[in-house]
Amino acid sequence: MKAILPVAGVGTRLRPHTHTQPKTLVHVAGKPILGHILDRLLPVGVEEVVLIVGQWGDRVVEYVRGAYPQFKVTAIEQAERKGLGHAIYLAREAVPADEPVLIVLGDTIFHADLKAALASGRSTIGVRRVADPRQFGVVELDGDRVRRLVEKPANPPSDLAVVGIYYVRHSGLLFECLQEVISNDIRVKGEFQLTDGLQRMIERGEPLYTFPVENWWDCGNPETLLKTNRDLLVLLEPPVADVPGNIVIPPVVIEEGAVIRNSIIGPYVSVAAGAEITDAIVRDSIVNEGACVSGILLKGSLIGHKATVRGSFTRVNIGDSSSMRLGGGNGELE
Repeated sequence: MKAILPVAGVGTRLRPHTHTQPKTLVHVAGKPILGHILDRLLPVGVEEVVLIVGQWGDRVVEYVRGAYPQFKVTAIEQAERKGLGHAIYLAREAVPADEPVLIVLGDTIFHADLKAALASGRSTIGVRRVADPRQFGVVELDGDRVRRLVEKPANPPSDLAVVGIYYVRHSGLLFECLQEVISNDIRVKGEFQLTDGLQRMIERGEPLYTFPVENWWDCGNPETLLKTNRDLLVLLEPPVADVPGNIVIPPVVIEEGAVIRNSIIGPYVSVAAGAEITDAIVRDSIVNEGACVSGILLKGSLIGHKATVRGSFTRVNIGDSSSMRLGGGNGELE
């Protein structure tokens, strides 16, 4: 089975971290976002991944081929970002029309029984109930079948949000419907939507069902990325790292090749290979490859690839009943 992964997103809300790398390669809980997605495709029989890439697409391909040699990799460039429907349509020549296809968004880390969903043999999409469905694609059900799909509706017909996992039995039909959407210039907020293609499949008589997604994690901005890091570290329960001369408070992931000296790490910290942390206290943070952190306390922080963060310890001598506030420069005595 083939899986299409659209990974051309630039991740504007994650800048400056996405100024120099694609969003899907941003680290969280010990590996790039894309790695967590591919981990969920390995057990369900996916043999080939079709990557819809944009800027720095060569880095995405290099990562997948190096870290996941089990997959055959096909890369297709999306030179202009015209929406998810357009991205999927670009894969039409890489997926035979008579074969099923799995589509997973390249920034959607999910937890679901994907094997059971595929074993049903039916076209099905992952859904989850949300508090505010107006910011998602939404499904309206007729019994257990999908009657209608609406992209980011002002008046949602239900609270079932489309999570970003789609299994389509007849890929050829999907590509035909997407071609209709593009040829007729049917856009939502300026983009061609996959939901419009799926809606046309339903109207042609293709049954579409849903399966529950237990959880999925947003990696769209620094705050949600850090929350995803915390949640995944709890869920994955990585082994407690043994780093002599340091204190490690789990859950923490310290990749092989990272160097930690005289520091306290954790909880909720992900340290990538090649990073160096010296004389520091780091908690609730992500330290990326090759970063250098020393002499500082970090909390709720994202440290980019090969970035350097240095602080200093402070000596104070203040009298009784005094108060001092220490900042980035000289202390202020009150």
